[in-house]
Amino acid sequence: MIFPRMLPVEQLFERPRVADLPGALREQFDTERVRAAIKPGTRVAVAVGSRGIADLQLIVTCVVRMLRELGAEPFIVPAMGSHGGATAEGQTAILADYGITEAEVGAAIVSSMETVPAGHTANGVPLYFDRHAYEADAIVLVARVKAHTDFKGTVESGLLKMAAIGLGKHQGAIALHSQGFDSFASLIPGAGRILIEKTPIALGVAIIENAYDEVARIEVLPAEDIASREPALLAEAKNLMPRLQLAEIDVLIVDEIGKNISGAGMDPNITGRFAGPVDYPPKAPNVQKIIVRQLTPQSHGNATGIGLADITTKRLVEQIDFHKTYTNCITSTVLTGAKIPLTAPNDREALEIAIRTCNRIDPERVNIVWIQNTLSLQHIYISETYGELLDATEGLRIIGPPQPFSFDGQGWLTRPDLFGGAGSHAESAGKSGQE
Repeated sequence: MIFPRMLPVEQLFERPRVADLPGALREQFDTERVRAAIKPGTRVAVAVGSRGIADLQLIVTCVVRMLRELGAEPFIVPAMGSHGGATAEGQTAILADYGITEAEVGAAIVSSMETVPAGHTANGVPLYFDRHAYEADAIVLVARVKAHTDFKGTVESGLLKMAAIGLGKHQGAIALHSQGFDSFASLIPGAGRILIEKTPIALGVAIIENAYDEVARIEVLPAEDIASREPALLAEAKNLMPRLQLAEIDVLIVDEIGKNISGAGMDPNITGRFAGPVDYPPKAPNVQKIIVRQLTPQSHGNATGIGLADITTKRLVEQIDFHKTYTNCITSTVLTGAKIPLTAPNDREALEIAIRTCNRIDPERVNIVWIQNTLSLQHIYISETYGELLDATEGLRIIGPPQPFSFDGQGWLTRPDLFGGAGSHAESAGKSGQE
C-alpha cells in the first residue's frame, strides 16, 4: 500500500502563560487569607496527584518552601485514588517520575492506602480519606482544573475531585465510582464540599494549562473559596484546551497514551472517543479509525484507555501491566478502557489495516493526522491529501515540505523530528520543573 506524504503543521491557539511561577505563587501566599490558613508549627499534608502537570516539580517545591516560611512542616501525600496499582509503592513511584521526591522538593513522601471514614454524601454514599492527610493539621491540595474524560458538569477534574477521589484512595474511589459517572456532576461537588468541612483541608492550589501544555493560571484558594471558584476556573480551562482543528479525519495516529497524558490514556475531549455518553457535542473531529502505538513509561504499564482505539501494536500490548490496568478500570466501573483493540505486529500493518477498514474513501486519498499525544498538539502531521482544506482552516500553518512515512526494517515508524529529539511528553515531564 502506498501511503500519502505528511505535512508538518503548526496549530495556533490562544497562549496565556504564567512566566514566573515562583513569583506568582509567592504573591498569592503573601495574601492575608492564605497566610491565616497555615499556622506556625503545624504539620501540613501537600496532596499531589498522578497527572503530568506542566512544571509540577517546580510548583510543589515552591509550595513546600512557602509552607516552611510560614513555620509549617510539610509532607507529601499521593492523591491518586487507585492509580499505581492501588499500592503505596506504586503511587510513590508515580510521584518520583515527576521528580516529586524528598531530595528534590524538600519534603518527605508519606504514601499509604490507609483511609479513615469521613462522612457520607447526601444520598448516603460513604466517604473515605487518606489517614495521614486526615491526621495532619492542614492539607494543601495541588491539582490541575480541567475537563473530565467521562462526565460533564460545572465541576469536573480539579480540587474537589482530588479531595473526594484522589485522597479517598482505592476505597474511596470504589465507593464513589459505584454510583456511575452519570451521577458525578452532582456527586463530586457535593462530596468535595462535605470533605472540606470534615477534614483539615486549608488551601487549594488550582492550576490551569493552556493548549501548549504550559501553566496559564495558578491560584491559591482558601478552603472556603474552592467550591465557589472552581466552576469559573473549569470554564476558563475548557476555553484554553487544544483541539484538532480538522472536522473529518479518516485515520488518527497517536504515538503514545498514558495516565500522565490523560485519565483515559488519550483525552476523549480531543479525539471524540468517549467511553460513555456525554452531555454535549465535543469540539472534536469525526475520526474513523484510531491507532495507538506506545504506552508512556510514566504510566507504569497502566494502559487504561487503550479500548478507545481501533488498532494497536504488539509493542504496546507487551508494555501493559494488566493488574494496574484492570485495577483502574474496575475501580472506575467503566471496563471499555481495558479492552484490547485489534493488535497489529508493527506500525506499517496497523496503518494498512486502518486505511483498508475506513468507509467511503479512496485509499490513495486517505486523510491522516498524526499526533504525539493528546496533550502535545502544537506540532502535528497532516496528510497532503487534505489539499486546499489546510489553507482554508483557521489556526493551521504548514511549516515544512511534505515527508513520506518512514519505517525501519521491522515495520516500525521512525519518529519524525517534529515530535522532538528531546523525547516524548512522558520522558520530559519530570524534567520540566528544572528548566
